[in-house]
Amino acid sequence: MQQRKFTDYLIILLKGIAMGAADVVPGVSGGTIAFISGIYEELLSSISSINIINLKLLKKEGFKAAWKAINGNFLLALLSGIFISIISLAKLISWLLENKPILIWSFFFGLVLASILFVSKQITKWNASAIILFILGAVAAYYITILHPAISESSSLLFYFFAGALAICAMILPGISGSFILVLLGAYKPILKALDELQYKDIKLIAVVAFGAVVGILSFSKVLNWLFEHHKNSTLAVLTGFILGSLNKIWPWKETLTWRVDSHGVKIPFNEQSVSPFSYQGDPQLMMAIILLIGGFLLIVLLEKLANISNKV
Repeated sequence: MQQRKFTDYLIILLKGIAMGAADVVPGVSGGTIAFISGIYEELLSSISSINIINLKLLKKEGFKAAWKAINGNFLLALLSGIFISIISLAKLISWLLENKPILIWSFFFGLVLASILFVSKQITKWNASAIILFILGAVAAYYITILHPAISESSSLLFYFFAGALAICAMILPGISGSFILVLLGAYKPILKALDELQYKDIKLIAVVAFGAVVGILSFSKVLNWLFEHHKNSTLAVLTGFILGSLNKIWPWKETLTWRVDSHGVKIPFNEQSVSPFSYQGDPQLMMAIILLIGGFLLIVLLEKLANISNKV
């Protein structure tokens, strides 16, 4: 493992903040940000190294040896960034999603659109199997975006454990949004509210979700790490398809088909479909939406160039 300086870990922290911001939004994957910023495979291998062998190393050779074996400094910097971002941005993202939905979705649409080009460039050979896997990934992700969200919001702690496990698996997959999985399960709003308010009664729920996330990520990261080591081209083809298929979820202009009333008596959208901005009922904010879409696209281009520069240094 290369020797890193303090500034390197500061950059990793900032990448973690970007991942956390993406993960708060239902439809955008923190895994996509990790991939674009050049840390995805290191993230998978680092998480996968948290295993029985290295736990035994902790007992035999001490904390320092075990910490180095799991790439602890990298994980600490990245996870700190994600945690800071989720805690600090939960309220802002909630406000933007409620009050400026077209604008925030336009920005993220541009971001994810550019991500498709970036990830697809990593595929070294577009053969028949890669094309089939790409199509299957796109169809699977699109199907997920049109599933109906759960109506009820379960209060079972076991439910929130499995919700955390499923969501974290999705979060480390480029193109599949962990937050959207929580929306489908009906767990998104209770968890976001708990993170937003951070009252004593919410700590148990957050702890259970976090424990589920730990179990999920330790298991799933090993599978992904193995796929990257042995079938990288095919894995990248599926992930590119995932990102393409997920675009439907973050299309800025939506028409609400059905509504539901939440526990506070507030009427909120339940089932939506994508529509053209020209047939959108209301102000499509087209000019500002296009500007933000281009801004999101250019941000990914900039991140890619910065990643290439840092890799050459």
